[in-house]
Amino acid sequence: MRGALRCVVLAAVLVTIGGAAALWLVTRSGFSARDQPSAVEVWAARALRGWGMPRSYREMKNPEPVTEEGLARARAHFADHCASCHGNDGLGQTTLGRNMYPKSPDMTLAATQKMSDGAIFYTIKHGVRLTGMPAWGEDTPQHDKDSWELVHFIRRLPQITQEELSEMESLNPKSPAEFRREEEERRFLEGGEPSSSGEAHH
Repeated sequence: MRGALRCVVLAAVLVTIGGAAALWLVTRSGFSARDQPSAVEVWAARALRGWGMPRSYREMKNPEPVTEEGLARARAHFADHCASCHGNDGLGQTTLGRNMYPKSPDMTLAATQKMSDGAIFYTIKHGVRLTGMPAWGEDTPQHDKDSWELVHFIRRLPQITQEELSEMESLNPKSPAEFRREEEERRFLEGGEPSSSGEAHH
């Protein structure tokens, strides 16, 4: 009991110190989402995320086998649901990803790749509070299977090929303007009249 109490007290002290440091930084630089999180914020956020994740998840191993079919499904899922923030390559260098606070992480780096299978699965399924990362998973076997296949895909990101990236690019969500441009290009190639909307196309 004393050990547990000491852990609670230590956690409270660390949170208090982290909170005081964050408050000092905020009063100094404001609440701009353009800022880079400080080392203190990064440490505190990762520590809290780790403490808040049930041990049962942290110790999970991926129950889904690695297959080409599973990776293909995961690429398609990632391209459609995740790439807007994380990029097809997982580097986070997208308009949304760069302008979040904290910014979308580079998932090819050790901070993500050294997480356990279960920790990555938990993050996908439950999201991360006070960030732009939503909870995607529903409590169904199919959603869990999809999330575990995404774990395999995330493990593959450091070795992703240009061919795979090109495939994913064709699966990314398109804006209405992109749909119009593609339709006009298709009509032009089929011998139709060029657009009379006056828009410039590149």
